[in-house]
Amino acid sequence: MSSTTDKIQGNANEAIGNVKQGVGKAVGSDKIQAEGLAQQGKGAIQKGVGEAKDAAKNAADKVADAAHKNL
Repeated sequence: MSSTTDKIQGNANEAIGNVKQGVGKAVGSDKIQAEGLAQQGKGAIQKGVGEAKDAAKNAADKVADAAHKNL
């Protein structure tokens, strides 16, 4: 998956998880609240993976640029 895809899916999972938590509270379901919290956490991790991929690519690009300047 690309970093952009990871970040988009992460945002979506966070939003869906947040909605599930609200629905769980509204209907008094601890199970739905817990599912929402878990999905929100999954989304945060996915977003973090996407951001880490971006950071790694940016670092690699900087190294490659520096190497080309020294040639």
